[in-house]
Amino acid sequence: MKLGIVGLPNVGKSTLFNAITKAGAESANYPFCTIEPNIGVVAVPDKRLEILEKMYDSKKLVPTAIEFYDIAGLVKGASKGEGLGNKFLSHIREVAAIVHVVRCFEDSNVIHVEGSINPLRDIETINLELIFSDLEVIDRRIQKSQKMAKSDKSFQVELDLLNLIKSTLEDGKSIRALTLSSEEQEIIKCFDLLSYKPIIYVANVSEEDLLQNNGNNRLVQLVREHSDAENAELVVVCAKIESEIAELDEEEKIGFLNELGLAQSGLDQLIQAGYKILGLISFLTAGPQEVRAW
Repeated sequence: MKLGIVGLPNVGKSTLFNAITKAGAESANYPFCTIEPNIGVVAVPDKRLEILEKMYDSKKLVPTAIEFYDIAGLVKGASKGEGLGNKFLSHIREVAAIVHVVRCFEDSNVIHVEGSINPLRDIETINLELIFSDLEVIDRRIQKSQKMAKSDKSFQVELDLLNLIKSTLEDGKSIRALTLSSEEQEIIKCFDLLSYKPIIYVANVSEEDLLQNNGNNRLVQLVREHSDAENAELVVVCAKIESEIAELDEEEKIGFLNELGLAQSGLDQLIQAGYKILGLISFLTAGPQEVRAW
């Protein structure tokens, strides 16, 4: 499973990536400190593996893994070449789902590219760039399908679907908003459309908000309402706390989480959200040679 972490500059995207992958990608207080997508591979924790390892006295334990892509921050106009432009957008096409980090904390020492904190505006900025990019793809495909439909009527089904998608995108709506049949889903799968990819919103809050209010500040509530309306997933984290957790071994991690009154780390929540939104499950194989999650 590949998940792409995206967000506007200085929302805590790379800080979160560094924490959950321990990859050490540069995280600085200025836009575009991440140019190429850093890729981190994270083992998926599964207590069943250790139980099976003991049962079969296996020589090796192999967990399944998630690849996280830290994709460079973008600004308004990326689909037209602003900021890092289409380089950013092409990287998103490689992932199965999008992890959209949204800033839900106030800190005058950390600049915001738009000059103020407004998570819904930030969400709209990125969503519109994905929509604009998809429109270009759809327009090109419509031209091709129109030509093909003249000699092959089977392309008319595709053409009708493309026109529906174009109308949706022109209304400023993501393709995720459409209810598509299994046949229609199969048709558009090969187009790799960005606004059709499942999305997980990550609300990055301050340490104080996470510990005192369980992360439920007014900004998070706005993101939660938007996420519910989209049937997306929402995970509330404090990237700074995740950075501290990343430095601990498993026993220390459990003690630290208990001390803070947290049931799970942000990484564990994110992994669960990824499996849920993609409809995935792990299955296990076990024997004397190895126990493995797939």
